[in-house]
Amino acid sequence: MTSLPMKSKFILPDGMTYLDGNSLGPLPAHASDRLTDMVNNQWGAHLIKGWNLDDWMGQPARVGDRIAKLLGAMPGTVMMGDTLSIKVYQALSAALQMRPSRKVILSDSGNFPSDLYMAEGLIAHLNAGHELRVVAPEGVAEAMTPEVAAVMLTQVDYRTGRMHDMMQITQTAHEAGAVMIWDLAHSAGAVPVDLTATGCEFAVGCTYKYLNGGPGAPAFIYTRADLIDEIQPALSGWLGHDAPFAFEPSYRPGPGVERLRVGTPPVLQMAVLEAALDIWDDVDMHALRQKSMALCDLFIDEVMARCPMLTLVSPRDATQRGSQVSFGFEHGYAAMQAVIAQDVIGDFRAPNIMRFGITPLYIDEADILHAASVIEDVITNRLWDDPKFQKTSRVT
Repeated sequence: MTSLPMKSKFILPDGMTYLDGNSLGPLPAHASDRLTDMVNNQWGAHLIKGWNLDDWMGQPARVGDRIAKLLGAMPGTVMMGDTLSIKVYQALSAALQMRPSRKVILSDSGNFPSDLYMAEGLIAHLNAGHELRVVAPEGVAEAMTPEVAAVMLTQVDYRTGRMHDMMQITQTAHEAGAVMIWDLAHSAGAVPVDLTATGCEFAVGCTYKYLNGGPGAPAFIYTRADLIDEIQPALSGWLGHDAPFAFEPSYRPGPGVERLRVGTPPVLQMAVLEAALDIWDDVDMHALRQKSMALCDLFIDEVMARCPMLTLVSPRDATQRGSQVSFGFEHGYAAMQAVIAQDVIGDFRAPNIMRFGITPLYIDEADILHAASVIEDVITNRLWDDPKFQKTSRVT
């Protein structure tokens, strides 16, 4: 296994300390060559023949198996394609079909809003009396009452980094007779995950954060192996059909996880993701996790000592958070813009959170100390008070 960090495997601009891999990972160094090869030697040379000759048709399942290795999932249980919101819809609609007499979808206030929006949209579309019940994260277990059909949670809170205990919550959900869905958007590539041991029915996630698949990289959906052939997809797309090129007038779901395909796969984008996944062949997830916790602890210690006016909103216990650290500050948005102006890149989440992703693949102790120094400069010297940092951009 390659030692950490592996900075040479990424394109990182000179002078930049990148602490936003929890939002968008950097460009893998060999991804451009891979994409150029795909464009010139596959699409350019083969055109339509590429679907067979270069196996573009098999790409979503092939890449899905590579993702599965990082998630403790069995081969043939992960399918790539579409966006995370679409995958949430697929998993949630399938879960409700599995519990037709139950009407409650349980989630928590730490879930990513898009997941809740998709649940609201599905409920409105079904118009069958379902209810989305949102509770505080610490109240999830108590809220698993007999009317709960599905429990839908994000393992790592996108704002604070607080982390749910997947094993315990899944067990509690199953004891209550509910279907368990995990969103791993801030987990995949950040913390060790063992979906097989967890026993959850479904998991979804994206690949443009810690997995470094690039903006617009496709999402994934996992289905427990014993359930795959029972699922009746609500989004019955052409490529999820058992025989797409038979052009039958009615839908028949494909075998296994193939039925969770919807539309045409993003072949070029997935080529970049395949290149990014090459890096993970040499990564020990448990070693990465230990390094992540140590770097996060160092960052917390340094920032809290230098900037007592910031409030730590992430769990102090490293075992209770993912690979990010967040601080609350009244002027958090402007302060983050001032930090970014000094080439330390984090991001902001409403209402007042300065968020920093700590990614041991390309971040080391020197990066942490430099970032803490810049944050100290911005906060203690009130650099955030400059009017140019007050204007809110469309993406924060």
